[in-house]
Amino acid sequence: MEKIESFEDLVKLSESSGKRIYQICEESEAENFEISVQIVRERVKYNLDAMKNAINLGLNSKEKSLSGLCGDDCAKLKAHYEHGTTLFSKNYQKVILYALATIEQNIRMGKIVACPTAGSCGIVPGVIIALSEAVNAPEQVQINALLTAGMIGEIISRKVALAGAVAGCQGECGVAAAMAAGALVEIYNGTASQIVQAAVLTLKNIMGFVCDPVAGLVEVPCVKRNAFLAINAVTAAELAMAGIKSVIPPDEVVDAMQQVGQLMSPQLKESSEAGLATTKTGLEITERLSRQWGLSVE
Repeated sequence: MEKIESFEDLVKLSESSGKRIYQICEESEAENFEISVQIVRERVKYNLDAMKNAINLGLNSKEKSLSGLCGDDCAKLKAHYEHGTTLFSKNYQKVILYALATIEQNIRMGKIVACPTAGSCGIVPGVIIALSEAVNAPEQVQINALLTAGMIGEIISRKVALAGAVAGCQGECGVAAAMAAGALVEIYNGTASQIVQAAVLTLKNIMGFVCDPVAGLVEVPCVKRNAFLAINAVTAAELAMAGIKSVIPPDEVVDAMQQVGQLMSPQLKESSEAGLATTKTGLEITERLSRQWGLSVE
């Protein structure tokens, strides 16, 4: 298979070969690991099932994390949707509920799929599974979508480290949203160009997104960011499917993201030395948890 180094390479190969992005991904994975495409798809199904299980468990739990900071937001939102006045459609509700359910399973130390990271694990399943249910997409289509998401993440990772400590939250929740946006376009049978445009439109919207976790935990503001970025992904997919394109070419957007990550202060890259982590309340939480857990406070 031709070597794919960029989004430009990916779209060109898809258009010249007549293959969809998920087909390129599964064939590449099969070649790299010397396994069959069937085994690749079985492994993706395993991840898809794990995502669905995390959602189901998260939707039915109010258990707080060890810190006590998070864990019941999904339950609150679920109750609101059942008994309160809601602003948006059932599909919208499911996207953010599923995203919250998954990331809250992560903070409870439950089993999740890091996609691409644990701190951003709610975005891809929130979008893929909720909107697959909306259109009754069969399991094979959901697997195709997850493969598409993986291809997007892989290409971005060639230039940008998918870690808050290196690129800020744009490299975690931002990339997860890009993956989810492309996956959603695949579910709706969009073109390779539309899939890539959805991904980069998402990235443009979160450029410079800092990583400032309170007390160094993947909880505040990470949990709520999963819900917001899942909707960001849906918005980007809608724009792309309407034929809206990024003025800046896809690979240049990734270049810009890499540059912004390099320019970002280390204090804003998962160090908990700035942003929300060093607000008055953020510092009080850090001190309280340090005393509670017998840790030194510098």
